[in-house]
Amino acid sequence: MEKELHVPTMAELTAKGETADILFWVGCAGSFDERAQKITRDICRILQHVGIKYAILGTEESCTGDPAKRAGNEFLFQMQAMMNIQVLDGYHVKKIVTACPHCFNTLKNEYPALGGNYELIHHTQLIQGLIDEGKLKPADGNIFQGKKITYHDPCYLGRANEVYEAPRKVLESLDAQLIELKRCKSNGLCCGAGGGQMFKEPEKGTKDVNIERIEEVIDSQATIVAAACPFCMTMLKDGVKIKEKESEIEVLDIAEITVRANNI
Repeated sequence: MEKELHVPTMAELTAKGETADILFWVGCAGSFDERAQKITRDICRILQHVGIKYAILGTEESCTGDPAKRAGNEFLFQMQAMMNIQVLDGYHVKKIVTACPHCFNTLKNEYPALGGNYELIHHTQLIQGLIDEGKLKPADGNIFQGKKITYHDPCYLGRANEVYEAPRKVLESLDAQLIELKRCKSNGLCCGAGGGQMFKEPEKGTKDVNIERIEEVIDSQATIVAAACPFCMTMLKDGVKIKEKESEIEVLDIAEITVRANNI
């Protein structure tokens, strides 16, 4: 039976005179996208399972401003960022974990110029650290053992911030068969949703980027694609659907894989 999940907000903790060790920045996708909400819940389950004192901002969280900035609206980005910095500093936030590489990149690399300085950690790094500390250990005979798994590098996690090893180390702990895509790590291929493309139709061309990527996944013969970004999740799932491979290829986030492998 699933354990009851209580996700505290920073406002709740502050009212009780308590503080959180880490703030979980949920992000727009993690809050509103039905598929990404499952990833959000699984990250909360992991944090609760290992006993990390965490909280979210809840209704006080606003978009980081990444889509506005990528689409060229610097003014809107700065307005959104300044509001968020005010809220974060009001709660004396020092450390933030996020599931979205776009939020991760913006908070880590673009907020400092506006006065927002925080220690950022992506959920794949958090999970890897917990495995290294022995707080998470995949169950013997977990459902991923021996399965063919490949990992798709999100641009804003990989090429923009050089986080390549953490997600792979998490997958290595599963005793699965890891397969690298032809284009991976610093040579990875975008899912097609970066730079604001998530919110508009693609320009005319011969093939959509996510279709190109899914063709590489099909060639790899992997039955599971591990993702670490809600935008990538949408694009990869759409690609699998268009190629009618839903019965053969499953797209899962690293957090979802961790929850299932550890029976959390």
